[in-house]
Amino acid sequence: MKLKFTKMHGAGNDFVVIDAINQKVDFTPAQWQALADRRFGVGADQMLVVEKSSVPGCDFRYRIFNNDGGEVEQCGNGSRAFVKFVVEKGLTAARKIRVETLAGIIEPRLEDDGSITVDMGAPVLAPAQVPFDAEGLQGQPEGRETLWPLVLELGGQRESVQVSVVSMGNPHAVQVVTDVDSAPVELVGPLIEHHPRFPKRVNAGFMQLLDRRHVKLRVFERGAGETLACGTGACAAVVAGIRRGLLDSPVRVDARGGQLSIAWAGEGQPVYLTGPAVTVFEGEITV
Repeated sequence: MKLKFTKMHGAGNDFVVIDAINQKVDFTPAQWQALADRRFGVGADQMLVVEKSSVPGCDFRYRIFNNDGGEVEQCGNGSRAFVKFVVEKGLTAARKIRVETLAGIIEPRLEDDGSITVDMGAPVLAPAQVPFDAEGLQGQPEGRETLWPLVLELGGQRESVQVSVVSMGNPHAVQVVTDVDSAPVELVGPLIEHHPRFPKRVNAGFMQLLDRRHVKLRVFERGAGETLACGTGACAAVVAGIRRGLLDSPVRVDARGGQLSIAWAGEGQPVYLTGPAVTVFEGEITV
């Protein structure tokens, strides 16, 4: 079948965005993998699917498929691309919409300067709900946060790293590093992603503190590998940093592909993610 698509990115986190309202989309994991392949397909970190919602009060349904073909709950950078897409395609005239996701309802809005702000909802902080298996572990309190030890097998030796566990609709393990550019993201990221204490796997965040309102961040994403930016990862990292007493809201997050802004007022409050969304090109491919 021929599939019409739009290539977009948010701070370098790139997407194939598909209108599944006006064309039928029912792909297997292998077909999603083929579409995401950077040599034989279009190439993307994630595929974003726009559907009609059956939930009262919601404008659209938003589905996310990683480049490994698996469907995931949430993608913060993708949500910004989503709202720009539906506005540009004339699927809505609203500048603020309610969108159904596997993780719940989000509310992105298009700002006057062209950036997009997304109400990502309140973070989930209880380990079991992230989900994270903390049984038998001794957590280390720091501020209002608890750091959890993860034992990793590195080069035949066992090493422990301290992480915060946060869910932004998808699970994150965040650690603070001295120099994010030299951090062993490609080595340690997969070990954390597949650590047995995360039953649904996890996104591994590596955060360097620059000052109380500015950090650098790299994220090894579950099912996608390291991406140039991760919106939910930025939210999780800032939440962890504020709870540890290291950061003050709002926080500028420098990812390898661009800048994001995260604001969080504290426990029980939603996290607000602001950043760019860019349309790269339109296309059609036989799948």
